Amino acid sequence: MRRTDREQSPAFALKVLRDCEYATLATVNADGTPYCIPISLIVTGNIIYFHCAMEGQKLDNISRNNTVCVSGVRYTKSVPEKYTNAYESAVAVGKCVIVSDETEKIAALRAICEKYAGSSMENFDAAIAKSLHKTCVCRIDIEKITGKANKLS
Repeated sequence: MRRTDREQSPAFALKVLRDCEYATLATVNADGTPYCIPISLIVTGNIIYFHCAMEGQKLDNISRNNTVCVSGVRYTKSVPEKYTNAYESAVAVGKCVIVSDETEKIAALRAICEKYAGSSMENFDAAIAKSLHKTCVCRIDIEKITGKANKLS
C-alpha cells in the first residue's frame, strides 16, 4: 500500500465490508478485460456472501477464474477546501464458489435479507419457498484483505 499512513487493520477492513451499503465485485472476462458489478453482500467471519441470478457474465467469469476482488466504502465526505475526501475503504481478494449446500444458501440469504430488508423478515420463508431454486448464492473465502482510511480529524 502506497499510503501506509492510511493503512488500517484487517479487522477494520472487515467492518467496512460488513457495514457498507454495497460493494463492487471485480472478475475477469474471457478476453482478459476487467468486469466490475455492484453487489449486496454480507460478511460472516472471513467469508463474503452475495446473491445473484443463476446465470450471467459474473458467473461465467467466476467459472473460468474464481479469483475475485471486492471493494467497499463505508463512509465518504468531500472536503473541498482541502482538495480531498474523508473515507473508509476495504479491498478483499479471494476465491469465489457457488454455494450448493441448501442450508448454507438459506442461511446466507437470511443474513442478506436481515441486512437489507430487516423490517420485512416475516415474509422471508415464503420468499425462499418461491425463489430459492432460481437464486444463486456465492461465497468468497477471503485470502487477503486491506483497509484504508483518511479520517481528517
